[in-house]
Amino acid sequence: MSRGPTWPLVAGLGPLGALPTAPRLARSFTIVVLGGWKLAELAEDAELIASELCSNVVRAASAPDGQPRYDNHGRLPLLWLRLLSDGTALRIEALDTVATEAGVPTPRRAAADDESGRGLELVGALSVDWGWDYLPGHDRPGADLPGHAIKRVWALLKGSR
Repeated sequence: MSRGPTWPLVAGLGPLGALPTAPRLARSFTIVVLGGWKLAELAEDAELIASELCSNVVRAASAPDGQPRYDNHGRLPLLWLRLLSDGTALRIEALDTVATEAGVPTPRRAAADDESGRGLELVGALSVDWGWDYLPGHDRPGADLPGHAIKRVWALLKGSR
């Protein structure tokens, strides 16, 4: 029975508040980690994917006016970025505590003059595969209220090694 890939290289960033500065931190973190892992060939695509995944969390955690949206307990949604590699493949994961009522990651077809809406299409084009799920058994504190599970959005890239 195959258990799937082993990820001996793991690096994480966070928890971070789901604020507009998070995608920039994710890009920088990704470049530094991939340089250390000798995966520079994946760095450009990985940097863009990490930024897109984190930007989507920030967008979902913000009110229509762009201000942070706090939960009923006064907490800001959090996000984490995880990079996992076996030395060839790279899995990028963005995890968040945005309320489930904000919806799930769904690609949409942006019109030519839309300023946003192309992120997941771009993630799909740059990665071998991508998807999302909720982490079972990882409800956030105060999760006695429904709709507070940790969501994970991931993308898989493969190098040429």
